[in-house]
Amino acid sequence: MSEQTSELSQWLQRFLREYLATQRNLSPATILAYRDTFRLLVRYLWKTRANRTRPLALEVLTPETIVGFLDHLECQRGNCIRTRNARLAAIRSFVRYLLDWLGPDLPPALPRVLSIPVKRQVQRLIGFLNRQEIDALLAATDNSWTGQRDHLLFLLLYNTGARISEVLALRVGDVDLANGEVGLTGKGRKQRRLPLWPVTRHELRRWLKANRRSDDAPLLPNRFGERLSRAGAAYQLRRLVHRAAHRYPALEKRQVSLHTFRHSTAMAMLEADVPIEVIALYLGHESPRTTHAYVVASVTMKRQTLAKVNPPRGKKPRFRPTDDDLRFLDNL
Repeated sequence: MSEQTSELSQWLQRFLREYLATQRNLSPATILAYRDTFRLLVRYLWKTRANRTRPLALEVLTPETIVGFLDHLECQRGNCIRTRNARLAAIRSFVRYLLDWLGPDLPPALPRVLSIPVKRQVQRLIGFLNRQEIDALLAATDNSWTGQRDHLLFLLLYNTGARISEVLALRVGDVDLANGEVGLTGKGRKQRRLPLWPVTRHELRRWLKANRRSDDAPLLPNRFGERLSRAGAAYQLRRLVHRAAHRYPALEKRQVSLHTFRHSTAMAMLEADVPIEVIALYLGHESPRTTHAYVVASVTMKRQTLAKVNPPRGKKPRFRPTDDDLRFLDNL
């Protein structure tokens, strides 16, 4: 392998631009996730190498350097194990791409990167809000322009169970008030249409009447008329939780994120006896196995299951002293 063809930067550009974008036609969001992984990796490699006068070569990708990078993510950057594993998955994809292109010309240590195991992690129970907590959050919005937008945002999140990225990407033309539907574009650019509650349709109609915008305009803009960012939505949610905690103190101790609304929708459907397969389709899951996590988290369903099983009727025998015991005690 020549020195020029072994440069890491050249292969990364081919991987991101030609393979992921053109050949696999992955979504821009997925490509950005890959890009972020390799941006962090390249910075780590430059920082830890001794000779910084020469460009990085493929030879620097050894199991030892990759493990060091993953440990750096956890220990120095404070990333969780799930993020660590996602970064490793991106690196593995790149190594497999190099294997297909270079084959025997690949540096000897590089294929061993594929042997780095995924790190086990604690499977935490899914956090969700009950209906009273959802009502408290929605009631905490005010009647200002921002308050009306936030009320519609969080109502849509609960109505559709959509990812926050899906709702923030909505355009005015994605809403079909005549049929009471909204069109979402999820992961992998998969599209689905979901029905709307009458209350959601009413709020949407009022919002669109008060904010007359073109079909291509963001449905939920910021104050500059541009698409509301995820950070902006998270900031508004934190303020809303703090405000709602005055009326519903239990919220103060809850970890409420934008994704919590999606979990709350799924749990409400599950506890209403909606089949898991239907919930998976509604949420846009690849497989019902993903939806199974909500069954694990539902204490209500477990109580209902336990109520169908009769407890054992056998009574614990009471201790009764024998005549010899009593006679011994009486004669002391």
